[in-house]
Amino acid sequence: MDERYNFAQAESRWQKWWADSRLYETEPDGARPKYYLLEMYPYPSGQLHMGHVRNYIIGDVLARYQAMNGYNVIHPMGYDAFGLPAENAAIKEGIHPAAWTYENIRIIRRQLKMLGISYDWRREVASCHPGYYRWTQWLFLLMHRRGLAYRKHAAVNWCPGCATVLANEQVSGDGTCWRCDSPVGKKELEQWFFRITEYADRLLADLDGLAHWPERVRTMQRNWIGRSEGVEIDFPVSGLDAVLGVFTTRQDTVYGVTFVAMAPEHPLLPKLLEGNPRAAEVREYVAQARGMSEIDRTSGVREKTGLFTGHHCRNPLSGEAVPIWVADYVLMDYGSGAVMGVPAHDQRDFEFVKKYDLPLRVVIHPLDGPGPHEADLTAADPRYGRMVNSGPFDGLCLDEALAQVADHIEGRGLGRRIVHYRLRDWLISRQRYWGAPIPMVYCDACGAVPVPEEDLPVLLPDTVDFRPRGASPLGTSPEFLAAQCPRCGGGARRETDTMDTFVCSSWYYLRYLSPRFEGGAFRPVDAAYWMPVDQYVGGVEHAVLHLLYSRFFMKVLCDEGLVKQGEPFVRLLTQGMVLKDGAAMSKSRGTSVVPDPMVAAYGADAVRLNTLFAGPPDKDFEWTDQGMEGAARFVGRVWRLVRLWKGRAALPSAPMGAPMGGEERRLRRALHSSLQRMTADVGERQNLNTALAAAMEMVNAAYAYGETVTLSQQHAGLVAEFLDVLVRAIAPFLPHLAEELWQVELGRDGSVHRQPWPAFDPEAVKADEITLAVQVNGKVRDRLTVSASLADQAILRQQALGLDRIHRAVAGRTVRRMIVVPGRLVNFVVDE
Repeated sequence: MDERYNFAQAESRWQKWWADSRLYETEPDGARPKYYLLEMYPYPSGQLHMGHVRNYIIGDVLARYQAMNGYNVIHPMGYDAFGLPAENAAIKEGIHPAAWTYENIRIIRRQLKMLGISYDWRREVASCHPGYYRWTQWLFLLMHRRGLAYRKHAAVNWCPGCATVLANEQVSGDGTCWRCDSPVGKKELEQWFFRITEYADRLLADLDGLAHWPERVRTMQRNWIGRSEGVEIDFPVSGLDAVLGVFTTRQDTVYGVTFVAMAPEHPLLPKLLEGNPRAAEVREYVAQARGMSEIDRTSGVREKTGLFTGHHCRNPLSGEAVPIWVADYVLMDYGSGAVMGVPAHDQRDFEFVKKYDLPLRVVIHPLDGPGPHEADLTAADPRYGRMVNSGPFDGLCLDEALAQVADHIEGRGLGRRIVHYRLRDWLISRQRYWGAPIPMVYCDACGAVPVPEEDLPVLLPDTVDFRPRGASPLGTSPEFLAAQCPRCGGGARRETDTMDTFVCSSWYYLRYLSPRFEGGAFRPVDAAYWMPVDQYVGGVEHAVLHLLYSRFFMKVLCDEGLVKQGEPFVRLLTQGMVLKDGAAMSKSRGTSVVPDPMVAAYGADAVRLNTLFAGPPDKDFEWTDQGMEGAARFVGRVWRLVRLWKGRAALPSAPMGAPMGGEERRLRRALHSSLQRMTADVGERQNLNTALAAAMEMVNAAYAYGETVTLSQQHAGLVAEFLDVLVRAIAPFLPHLAEELWQVELGRDGSVHRQPWPAFDPEAVKADEITLAVQVNGKVRDRLTVSASLADQAILRQQALGLDRIHRAVAGRTVRRMIVVPGRLVNFVVDE
């Protein structure tokens, strides 16, 4: 018997058989519950590395498992083909982005098929195909029609490395570009935005319903949306007919204001500088501050700076005049663009007044005693408490203080209650070539006019110098620019910016459902059956990018009546990164490990096994090639076990109910206890590494049994059961091996992947014997193995006291009582 598994031959054969038999093609089926399994689709900027492979293998295991549990599983794949990753790679390689992208799509498709991923390839989409971006443009027009797409002149994030603007979400925490790590600055441009802030409340509130999302992802989105309830107080500017609105969430500290700080971009600032002797100095400071990144300006470790404008404003509650400063840490796009400085109760303000020798005043005392004097403060005290030095509000505490001060401000017309968000509208314009053109034209007579839906798609021209220069490359194409105004028929020019690639990926999960449908972005009846996505798998780095944008899109489509749900993803698994030399694998940095050589050397199933067994799916792990040897050995062990035992399984089985010996009971218990753990690990906990550990214990138990027992006819029933369970249980993890064993070695009909997931036998899991710790006065002295069904405490007492160590420990002492913790221990309480 040839005991070497020819993985290359088997994997090629079964991949072809699956494709020819259309095994993974899925259509709506009212007789079965649906299950939509989706992994985040890749950027085709290069071939897949093991970081990508982990994502798709995890999803494939879950998809196959759910199919074996009776679900009608849809499992599609496509490519996030537009955008900076593909364009930058194409520029680096010196070829057209389209040629580069489609060649990489071909490579990635081959790699995914090589790994045995169970995709319905009929549903494949690429966001750069005109048949796809036609509907991306249609969705832009939908946003525009609903008042959610608008154009404005704004200071935007500018990446000099990518030569394009970035959304706030695409600026990393250190103020650099999320793609190329260049420092991000500001630039004034006319840009298109999506009004995502219109949905801020719903995006925030609906997070509570996403119970199957990781809490850290929900927390990241809550913090990014950043809802703040407070009051905007009007501070009249002295000597000018102007009011400076100041937003605060701590109106109970308003009597402690000793200065007001405004953003360098504040629209009132030019008026303050008219005829102002300090104007030149202030303008120089403003230019310097506006050149800094938002991250630098708000960093908690950088010293804050500011400059007195030469003007004062009046605190409308205390009547005091307070100086107006311009400060780099104040941002125009949060709150009102001005903050009140309360240094005794805000650490940032405390450090500011210490730097610039400004006064401070304590206006909040602790609830349980007196507060410090101003001169004794070494740091701000931000705690809520009892108002002091606050005129008619002295003595008010906590929520009552906040409410009464807000009521007074609104009642006297001094300001208003208001809710602010950290979330900003989504900037979607990009000054790059490789993206979906924005379907708008500009007419001198009619202004900005949307392209009619029947004229979509606005095609991306092929003959354009796409190298980035800071302005959109489409502006260099006279043929693209020239257009006719849809309203008046006169000459017009096309919008030359393209859309952020995250627009394309905010709805791709819907296009999979109707990938060739010409009547809309998707067929509503398909969405009604398949949506929402039941399980989504992808990286946590998209928590406030793709995931937030997709939720926004889904809510807009729900409001439009095109889908029934307001959330796209029910359950989210954020897989950990695969590291190489301590850093995340990256195609652009040249630190990626591709799967192809390992598949050639060890087989796709061994690559899958090594990737899955390396650690919990949501944790990072360091890739090493050494694990491949162990994975290949396990594949070979399973192969040899089935080949060795299959002849015995074909013998007539022992009569039903025939008694099994102790070794047989132990083997069957190992089989079903391992299966029980696998079922919980995959179906409930999604701990695929521990599920594989249970499968390995199952195989180890079989080899141990085979070393102690000579297989004969009386064991045929147990052997047949063991092999049946084993092959079905490994099928989601090692699909090629399982198919080979099921159809060829065991001679079963049909695919193993269309068999039901095996059910564990609760009775078999029960142990025949249990081992109890035996204690004397709480100290373990010995252990006792008894029948698991033993319930008679008199017999248990007799057996425990019969142990030599226990007998010696209680000799000559009175046993006061025996305490039994079932299944765990026996404790004798004796006289000291």
